[in-house]
Amino acid sequence: MATAVLMPKLGNSVESSIIVSWLKHPGESVTQGEFICSVETDKAVVDVESPANGTLLDVFFKEGDDVPVQTTIAVIGEAGESVEGFRPGGQTTASAAAPDTPVPSATSPTPVIPVRSSESNDTKAISPRARGLAERKGLAWDDLNGSGPSGRIIERDVQAALVNRPKMTPLAQSMVKAGDFAAPAQGSGSGGRITTKDLIPRGAGEVEATPTAAADEVEIIPVKGVRKIIAERMLNSMQTTAQLTLNASADARSVLDYRKQLKASAKELGLQQVTVNDLVLLAVSRTLLQHRSLNSLFYGDSIAQYQHVHLGFAVDTPRGLLVPVIKYANRLSLSQISNEAKRLAAAATEGKSSPSDLEGGTFTVTNLGSLGIESFTPILNPPQVAILGVGSVQLKPVEVDDSLEFIPSLALSLTINHQVVDGAPAARFLQTLSQNLAQIELLLAL
Repeated sequence: MATAVLMPKLGNSVESSIIVSWLKHPGESVTQGEFICSVETDKAVVDVESPANGTLLDVFFKEGDDVPVQTTIAVIGEAGESVEGFRPGGQTTASAAAPDTPVPSATSPTPVIPVRSSESNDTKAISPRARGLAERKGLAWDDLNGSGPSGRIIERDVQAALVNRPKMTPLAQSMVKAGDFAAPAQGSGSGGRITTKDLIPRGAGEVEATPTAAADEVEIIPVKGVRKIIAERMLNSMQTTAQLTLNASADARSVLDYRKQLKASAKELGLQQVTVNDLVLLAVSRTLLQHRSLNSLFYGDSIAQYQHVHLGFAVDTPRGLLVPVIKYANRLSLSQISNEAKRLAAAATEGKSSPSDLEGGTFTVTNLGSLGIESFTPILNPPQVAILGVGSVQLKPVEVDDSLEFIPSLALSLTINHQVVDGAPAARFLQTLSQNLAQIELLLAL
């Protein structure tokens, strides 16, 4: 009996994945547990295993396709078996044709959660997450086109509709709803808000199209995968949180001197590769224990305040910005933090991060100092309530004993969600962090 290969659900928030490459092709023999394709989630690239022994009879999607979870992507069985009952969108789904078919495993241990096919023949199906988002944003979802199995509306469909929905005044909304006017993509009001004077009467000339360029003058790059998720999350972060950034600087002499000692240490100690960023990560992990309000997640009606620090740090990768998480960073020594940061960064850069490597963060550090950036405004990574930006070390004039000295200073920029964290607690965190960095050897002795 033929066995369906389903697109696995790799994390609670993952609703689709992109097929990166097929490692096996129709007609080839496969064994149970052998990798047959690689798929890309919003966070990582993982390999999908074969759920059975046999022949790969057919694949239903090509490389680059974005496929909803729990959709049949391939069929394994005996040569010559029919695969028609397994095709996505057919009258007989894979789960109905083979109720005892095992779910394929992947490199992630996340359990697979089945997706219901449809609520009824007369009512458009929508996932619970998508329905909740639509209701919170006041979006009528009945007319949305679903991209999930059997036309099911999933969260990304609602997110796309929200991004594309123009902002209009109440009167403009009512006039458009009446059907006599159309709305342009952007209005003349504050922040592009569409007012009644911006509306276009039905039947009037179309809005002038964007001038076209010759084919060899422009490259069209699809926004998908990690890039699409980053775009959606950054926009969502700015739209749903009250962000405030505080700037400070820390005396960097202690950090720089200690870094020199480590570089000059014996090779067998394994400390020569410890970086300034590793020292910052250690200082943050210890400082957050004294300021737990910043080591929290905000869920709208509740705040989860953590006893331990699961420290995320931004990594620039060929696939876009990823944020691996050092679990229980407050329990780790400097060398352990340094080694774990390097392991996670390498996995992210090579596209080998597991979903668990990129989940569970309670606070994030993003460092652009190595690129010469003096200061910047980091954007929150909800539901986290704070993120620290680290700039480059610059000489800063400081008054010492009635004289002016130029002291190496490390730029720090802390963005908080002002819905949850007030300015004074955030300032106290920066003050403590600056003190800890200025006496890093004492901090290491604790």
